[in-house]
Amino acid sequence: MDGDCGHGHGHGPGHGHGHGPGHGHGHGPSHGHGPRMPAHGPPYPGMNFHGQFGKNAVQTMNPIPRSHMDESSSWDIVKATQFGALERCKELVEAGYDVRQPDKENVTLLHWAAINNRSDLVKYYMSKGAIVDQLGGDLNSTPLQWAIRQGHLAMVIQLLRHGADPSIADGEGYRSLHLAILYQHLAIAAYLMAKGQEVDCPDCNGQTPLMLAAQKIIGPEPTNFLIKNNASVSSVDKVNRNTALHCAVLAGNVDATHILLEAGTSVDAQNNNGHTPIDLAHQVNSPLLVQLLAEVKQERIRSKSRCVRMLSTYRVFLQFVFCAALYGSMGAIADMDTESWLLKGVLLACVSGAVNIVCRNLPGSAFRAVLPAAALVASIFWMLVTWFLWFLPDILPPPTTSIVLFTINTTALLYCYLRTCRTDPGVVRATEEEKKLNVLMLAEAGFLDPRIFCTSCMIKKPMRANHCFNCDACVVKQDHHSVWTNNCIGARNHHFFVLFLAALVMMGAWMFYGCLVYWSKHCSLHYQEQGVWGVLMALVNCSPWVLLIFCLAFYHTTWSSMILLLQLYQIAFLGLTTAERTNLMHHQRKLPQSSLRQNPYNMGVVRNLASFFHLRCCGYFKPPATDWTQQGPFGRDLSRFGPPDTV
Repeated sequence: MDGDCGHGHGHGPGHGHGHGPGHGHGHGPSHGHGPRMPAHGPPYPGMNFHGQFGKNAVQTMNPIPRSHMDESSSWDIVKATQFGALERCKELVEAGYDVRQPDKENVTLLHWAAINNRSDLVKYYMSKGAIVDQLGGDLNSTPLQWAIRQGHLAMVIQLLRHGADPSIADGEGYRSLHLAILYQHLAIAAYLMAKGQEVDCPDCNGQTPLMLAAQKIIGPEPTNFLIKNNASVSSVDKVNRNTALHCAVLAGNVDATHILLEAGTSVDAQNNNGHTPIDLAHQVNSPLLVQLLAEVKQERIRSKSRCVRMLSTYRVFLQFVFCAALYGSMGAIADMDTESWLLKGVLLACVSGAVNIVCRNLPGSAFRAVLPAAALVASIFWMLVTWFLWFLPDILPPPTTSIVLFTINTTALLYCYLRTCRTDPGVVRATEEEKKLNVLMLAEAGFLDPRIFCTSCMIKKPMRANHCFNCDACVVKQDHHSVWTNNCIGARNHHFFVLFLAALVMMGAWMFYGCLVYWSKHCSLHYQEQGVWGVLMALVNCSPWVLLIFCLAFYHTTWSSMILLLQLYQIAFLGLTTAERTNLMHHQRKLPQSSLRQNPYNMGVVRNLASFFHLRCCGYFKPPATDWTQQGPFGRDLSRFGPPDTV
């Protein structure tokens, strides 16, 4: 089996146990030597940071305890470096110690200072002639690589400023970017790429960081992170000519396989042994991967046909036609002029089977995403048809006021719905150069924080922006992602969405009125004699179609009225979006004395509404027009509003 996807070492995030004083850090169980921790414990709290982007991505140094300061006069220079005793180190260096001299473990002072994040000592040793790229330790690593394994972003920045070369390979053939990916220090990986490291740089075995991520780290990250940064999914290694998909399948990494397939990697690529990813899935005996790869292959074959391409082009219209035909056929069957409910049941079962077949054979997720919106538009279509063909004749002569109001309601409903769907909600966009500049600026300023920096879009988030995982973009003042519009609700279309909800509730009220008028004229209803069940059966026998329209109107009116009330409360009394209210409620659990109304965006009911709906009053009242895409992030209070949008 093609089990060797590159290196044969057991390399992965973890710590190995070492001997003697120092910072214990190895690649995993296959290594017993590397950077080591002082025997008394970490030199400062939080040193063992192994997260992605977070508040510890740039660590701060704690002062040496006074008890250690009293003992430092007897320390040797290695221990003094590990604990950051600058004065003791200066004393020994001035006494003649060569800063380039490795200790008995072939480790230099710069290595110890780097792994323990001693920035002042690094600066001092560099001024005394330390070699920034000197190799040391059992893994033949540079000080930069020691700092990367430990996740010290500030130290990485400092060493690069002193001229460290991130392209040097360690004893296992890994370069700096490979190590940052293997240890899942994505902040460091982003910084290295912003400084010019190629996302597809190969290690000594020709493996790219994407291949290592897919093979050695089970889960969606950092595979998704690398794909976001334009990593090539078609590159092959030098040993077995395996692609990243081969590596993911060999490791049984289902999440990474999903991501690679969504990125368009080939399922037919062959390695040196002529094996495709599907062949390897059979070899590792993974039915889930076999089924996944086979389905994607079949779907890609179908997508090449002219018919499927046409379906994809007109998918929105076709989904509407499908939903409208479904509602129409169900109503027509229920309204058939026959008393045989068995016949109606068989026909409805056939329609249900046809719907099931169609839904299971939809070309892709893009078709399924449009389905709720298409169902809503189809419901509105049949409501309008029913109003004009069933209800309007019963209220003749129709009052002019009613016709005018219904027409205004319908026009407002369709207009606001289209504007909600078609308007850009406030997506934050940036070029590749701007993304790199953002990473460099925030990292070097010590603010590469997920509440300020989106690790998925690789951009600096404006104030009140959140990342939408459905749209795969950051949206300013993002409220939520609406399945009914297949679009995000954000700063630029939020008011259209609220007006659409209000119009839909009013449309439901018109439908209820029409149903009551129709039933009062065409159905014999006697509640006191028939009871609830008798009245219901009378409605079914009278006009099943009108009852179906009533149910559709009731369903859409119920959810839209509930969302409308919640939206108006948040807008008028809180001045917040749904996402912000959720974050504040989570914050309240930690600080019960805080109030939702006590937030910097609450200007009072009148001003909140005027600002939200952009109301003007002949120049006398002009609420400020804020372009939220250009607003900088919060100050130190941002933790109350912005959840970490980590990848």
